[in-house]
Amino acid sequence: MVLLTESTPKMVEDYEKIDADVFDLKVIYTWVLNHKRKFFYVLCKDAKSFIKTVAKSVTLIEAAGGLVKSENNTFLFIYRNNKWDLPKGKIEKGEKVKEAAVREVEEECGIKVNKLEEKICKTYHVYIFKGDVVLKKTHWFMMRCKGQYKLKPQKEEGITDVRWFNKEHIEPILKNTFPSIIDVLVKEKLITGTPVLL
Repeated sequence: MVLLTESTPKMVEDYEKIDADVFDLKVIYTWVLNHKRKFFYVLCKDAKSFIKTVAKSVTLIEAAGGLVKSENNTFLFIYRNNKWDLPKGKIEKGEKVKEAAVREVEEECGIKVNKLEEKICKTYHVYIFKGDVVLKKTHWFMMRCKGQYKLKPQKEEGITDVRWFNKEHIEPILKNTFPSIIDVLVKEKLITGTPVLL
């Protein structure tokens, strides 16, 4: 995990510093993958400006998704590619971010979103696609769902399970998810602090 920050991390001894002046995502990403159990940070004057510069150096894909809450106060999660995740997907050409978020949630889970609420946050994650480093920027929204739907995982998207979880029972998710999903859950106060991902 690489943290872009404008101040030194609280537990700096747990991190290794990467110099912002020589940061090249294409090079750094492969190197970070070979050091999976380590945390890294880049100290920069303006994190938003820095991420924009990084995005120009690689392929940027914009996506949108949501954290869906039921009328029973449970939260919707999907199981995709052997990890717990939140429903999200690529924004189509000419589509508004909010429309994409709702569409992706409905398609991936087989539900109907009744209310789109506030934007939670944006997250970034990196992966390799066809040999190239790709930066995915995801816009996350809070959503509401009423009624009992027969959840239907979108199998063609690699989703094998869709489930509602009580806030008190999301421990299995925290043990097998992505740092970006943890960020969303922390922002919405479903969890406090940031658990260490193994």
